Parts: sequence; C-alpha cells; structure tokens
Amino acid sequence: MAITQLPPLSLYIHFPWCVQKCPYCDFNSHALKQGVPEQAIPEQKYIEALLADLDQELPAIWGRSITSIFIGGGTPSLMSVTAMDNLLSGIRARLPFLADIEVTMEANPGTVEAEKFKGFFDAGVNRISIGVQSFNDEFLKTLGRIHQADEAKRAFEIAREAGFKNINIDLMYALPDQSIEQALNDLKIATHLKPEHLSWYQLTLEPNTQFHYSPPAKMASDDRLADISEQGLQFLNNKDYQRYEVSAFNLSGKYPSWHNTNYWQFGDYIGIGAGAHGKITRADTQQIIRTSKWRNPKDYLNKEKLFIDNTRVLEHQELPLEFMLNAMRLKNGVSEELFFQTTGLLLSQIKGAIERCASRGLIKQENNIIQPTETGFRFLNEILTEFMDDDFPALKQANRIAIKELL
Repeated sequence: MAITQLPPLSLYIHFPWCVQKCPYCDFNSHALKQGVPEQAIPEQKYIEALLADLDQELPAIWGRSITSIFIGGGTPSLMSVTAMDNLLSGIRARLPFLADIEVTMEANPGTVEAEKFKGFFDAGVNRISIGVQSFNDEFLKTLGRIHQADEAKRAFEIAREAGFKNINIDLMYALPDQSIEQALNDLKIATHLKPEHLSWYQLTLEPNTQFHYSPPAKMASDDRLADISEQGLQFLNNKDYQRYEVSAFNLSGKYPSWHNTNYWQFGDYIGIGAGAHGKITRADTQQIIRTSKWRNPKDYLNKEKLFIDNTRVLEHQELPLEFMLNAMRLKNGVSEELFFQTTGLLLSQIKGAIERCASRGLIKQENNIIQPTETGFRFLNEILTEFMDDDFPALKQANRIAIKELL
C-alpha cells in the first residue's frame, strides 16, 4: 500500500432534530416533543459543539481545502439564520474553501420560510435539497410527512425566489399501494418545476424503523417495482434528466451533486455532529481511517466526553470492497488510476475479481475505465460479492452485512 495523493475533502454536518420522526426513517434524527417550540433546540450550544468537534479534526487534515459541505439531518432548516451564519463563518475561519465550493442544506417543506431561506442563501448555502418524497397528499400522510403537496411546490418557489440556482428534490417510489401512474405523476410534477437535480429512490423497510416493525399494507410487488422503475427511468430520460448514479439524476448532465460524487469516488470527508461518520486518508501514516461521533445529542453535547465514539483503521483487505461499494454506483464508472490514488493498491491486486465480474457480464474494463454494465448497474450486490476476501471469513461476513445495509 502506497498512498501518494490525497483525494478531495468534503465536510458533512449533522443536525439531529426534526419536527416529527417519519416511520421509514433510519437516520439519526430525534423528534421534538409535541408542543415544544423550536427554541427548545439547544442551538447555540450545538453550534459551539460542532466547531469544537471540527477543531479536534483539524490535525488530521491540516492544509487541505474543503470542496463541498453537506448539512443533513434531521431537519437543518429548523436552524435559525443566525446559527447558520455563525456555523459557516466558524468553519471558514478554520478551513480554506475552494472558490466554487458547493454548500448544500437539507430542507423539509413543512419548515420552509421565505425570510429564512434568503438568510441561509446570504450566509453561504448555495444548494438546497428539498425532501418532498411525494406530491400526493395521501402518500405524504402514509409516510408521516408534516407537509402537503402544495407546501412542497411553494417551498421550491421560495428557494428560487431566495436566489438558489441549484435545487435538488427528493422523491420516493414504490409507496404502499402506489400505481405506476401515481409514481409517474410525481415525476411529472417534479420535472415541471425544473430542479437542477432529482434523487428518485425506492421506499425500503429499513431496520429499526416503525415501518420495519409494523409494515404498511400493500407494498409494491417485484413486478410493480420493475414496471415503475423502467417507466420512470424512461420518463426522466425524455425530460433530459440524466442518470449518473443509482438514484441520482441531473438536468442536462450539468448539475451532479459534487458532495455525494466525492463519496462515490472514495474521497475523504470529515463528519461533525451527533452520529456523523467520517473517512480520512493519512499520507503520513499510510492509513485510511473511519470515525463516528456519539449518536445521542445528549452524549454528543456532554463536555466530559470526546466527540469521537469510534475510530477504525481500514485493513488492506477491506479496501477493494470499500472502493467498489461506492464506485460501482456511478453509471459511467471510475478511472483505473482512481483506484490506486485513493487506496494505494495496485489494480493487479483486484484483477481476479474484475475478471470474474467481466465473465459474468457485470463489469467492463476499457480505455482505463472500470464501469458497471447495464446488468451490473441493476444488480450491484452481485459485483460486490466478488470483491470480498475469501482469506478473511470474519471480514467477509461483516462485508455481507454491510452490503445488505447499504444497498
């Protein structure tokens, strides 16, 4: 292993509070108590903790610039403009930003206010990701969302009026008892708004969610799933939304999410906030390190504890799977050089797995590009199983679990 070039560096910031926990959500989010005002969020204390958390990360990434920031949750749009300004100003004081840095904030349509959005834009947020999920009020009710379809459309208009020229809309499909026509109607409404980016993904019953323990009736059959996916993909293509990742589409091929693309290309990222994860490459120690922070906001805000809950150095045998788990989500694949640059491993060390995938019609390798075929793109888990190390049974079992959870 010989890491000679560091990958791009991003920053993920987790805001753990939301108005109401959705029954499908497996993210680290904590609903506010009913009747408790937003001011009950320990906002100032949390911003101070985030910046102190970042201070503890600085020695590992000193001298590197930030290429993107993503503020996720929870519902970051619950933050006040003052808090957002203080947060981004504090980060700028500690780290250099690239001139064209992408700064994304997730927003729930039910928490969108025109004045606040203008304030977020002025503070430095330049990309908004709106969690619409559906433009059908009945499905929104089933999903436990706090907004209605008209509020979602208005949230988009408010973001445009505030100055945002890069907006993502999150949509789900395969909702309980959803017809093909209803799924396509969500796409019709979304594309009519002309967001620069769409995230369109299947509703799944994740562990430790309300839907997992009490599944909704009439979940989509495999045939219905296939029909919705096929017709939805064709519809988006006809509307010039190009699929560049499993569930990501950008208008005219011009507006990919740079932050998420850095994840998929096995780039580095700092994670600050309750439950945030990070991945940092250290050229000095020739290590790739994954970190996670305390999940519970009370633990995270406990000054007697360090922010980091867990640190793990990736074993060399894990790196091929770690790389492919991300890279093969990209429709156009990645360069062979990127594998060496981000893992420090030679491509010859995964030659056998690549050849097995190629013989099964899952991967093609040409012009120095490793790319999933149409079949491989549809059945990513089939690719990933080839990159498990048979010499490490315990690691192989752990990776099987990771694949099941991440796909």
